[in-house]
Amino acid sequence: MSTMTSKIEQICARYDHDRARLMDIVREVQEAFDHVPREAFGLIAEHAGTHRVEVESVVSFYSFLSDKKQGDVVIRLCDDIIDRFQGGDEVGETLCKALNINFDETTADGNITLEKTACIGMSDQAPAMMVNDTVITNLTPEKIPAIIEQLKANPDPQTLITEVGDGNNADPLVQAMVKNNICEAGPVILSDYRKDAGLRKTLTMTPEEVIEDVKTSGLRGRGGAGFLTGLKWALTRSSPGTDKYVLCNADEGEPGTFKDRVLLTERADLVLEGMTIAAYAIGAETGIIYLRAEYAYLRAFLEDKMNQRRAANLLGNNILGKEGFNFDVRIQMGAGAYVCGEETSLISSCEGTRGDPTDRTPFPVVKGYMVSPTAVNNVESYCCAARIADMGPGWFSSIGTGKSTGTKLLSVCGDCARPGIYEVPFGTRLSDILERAGADDVACVCVGGPSGQMVGPAQFGLGISYEELSTGGSMMVFSNQRDILEVTEAFMEFFVDESCGYCVPCRVGNVLLKNRLERVRKGEGSQGDLDYLQRLGESVKYTSRCGLGQTSPNPVLSTLKNFRPVYNALVKDNGSGMNKSFNIMKAVEEASAIAGRRSEIFHA
Repeated sequence: MSTMTSKIEQICARYDHDRARLMDIVREVQEAFDHVPREAFGLIAEHAGTHRVEVESVVSFYSFLSDKKQGDVVIRLCDDIIDRFQGGDEVGETLCKALNINFDETTADGNITLEKTACIGMSDQAPAMMVNDTVITNLTPEKIPAIIEQLKANPDPQTLITEVGDGNNADPLVQAMVKNNICEAGPVILSDYRKDAGLRKTLTMTPEEVIEDVKTSGLRGRGGAGFLTGLKWALTRSSPGTDKYVLCNADEGEPGTFKDRVLLTERADLVLEGMTIAAYAIGAETGIIYLRAEYAYLRAFLEDKMNQRRAANLLGNNILGKEGFNFDVRIQMGAGAYVCGEETSLISSCEGTRGDPTDRTPFPVVKGYMVSPTAVNNVESYCCAARIADMGPGWFSSIGTGKSTGTKLLSVCGDCARPGIYEVPFGTRLSDILERAGADDVACVCVGGPSGQMVGPAQFGLGISYEELSTGGSMMVFSNQRDILEVTEAFMEFFVDESCGYCVPCRVGNVLLKNRLERVRKGEGSQGDLDYLQRLGESVKYTSRCGLGQTSPNPVLSTLKNFRPVYNALVKDNGSGMNKSFNIMKAVEEASAIAGRRSEIFHA
């Protein structure tokens, strides 16, 4: 038996040859061989009870998986617009020079692979990169030569950590140089709280009473869509099915978002408490935390927290002595796919397949994970649920606005003096947040990440709420020194790269939007191009299959609405009525080559 065959058998056996754990299996195979060899596809399929094409499908879908040999050390430089504006491009050039390779290449000795990746959740301490699972923040070109020399001398990325961050970033199981950057702690999540008091109260109530309290509180999902959490739990509980599931979406991939990173680091017990309360309410025995690959450095810490809770009878069988209430949680690692932040894509990934979104209806509350009723909420939502259980729905609903109760965690970054986490009551004006963050000379704020909206000074008086400025948490600030359309183009580039490619409107439409935007930025556009962008953006928005495609045109649509003078300045009429981007000589090049002679243009 070959070494590869033996290793793959061991890995598959560790997951009980369960086809639904295919994500975990291929991740471990990659760790063992520095890639997932194509000759291993059939072996994995055989021992996991699936088909070879399914294995290939998973490996080809996720950006952190590869069927090509990589170095023992993989450097992934964050390439979002915040990192670029903070000097990320210069850092990238220095990395290439120090390693004597380009991006997507491996050094001659086969030891180090260099790649770019999308937002890694470190926009408050950019530029940043991942060295395997180790996060290196606040990079400068001057720091790179010493980093590379250190890696060449010792390929263990943890040796690069010379100073750890605050709070649990210094925990022995984390040891990360990441900083929490909690700039403002509000009264709900980042305040002092009584550990597991909410869970203890919950177990004195009926599941229906728990759900009613969550409904009364007005808690809405903190991921951005704002669906009522109590209603979601009620629908999941009432849906027919023997098995029900609680899933925690910890896959915050929206550029500029990093609030869940801080909650997982400093409020892990509160997250797990909220999941346990949800399980009691809907009748679930199994929970899954879908942890993005970029936060793998927190995995051991989170698993230790779960072990501590099992030992304290806060997870497991007959929790806190409640006969028949059994609930436990496992972590499902992602592998680099933004679309998995969409709940049906996340479920697909948890089931061991590509992170393709699925059609709705049926909704996950009826048929979700393993075709069973499933409640999917994000990290912040579970924290709020635990606090509601302790303090009561009236306390929670007294904070915020009528339709947006409680507080909102905001990840503020970009052109501001104090980037970091701000927990503010819903209804807080954007202008107040900018003032607290030390943001002067602001031209634009991207509220809610690329899938949100780009707003200008005319909208700074609006409040953060589901009624006015809705956001999952990302808030990127851009000064008047920035090119707003460069930002817009970077966001469209992101969506083109992150689209799963399933439906035509998203797969093709976003490319067309990006290409036409490039034409306008070059000064080759006309007024007709702006009309085209508007029509196409609306078509992509209303005909795409999932949330990614339905929000992907927002950078273009919101800038057309709020920054129209920027576009108009680039498409002034040239007086001829001709399309400025059309080059007739280039258009007839192929015909000239066929004819064997140069075309001549005659003017009347």
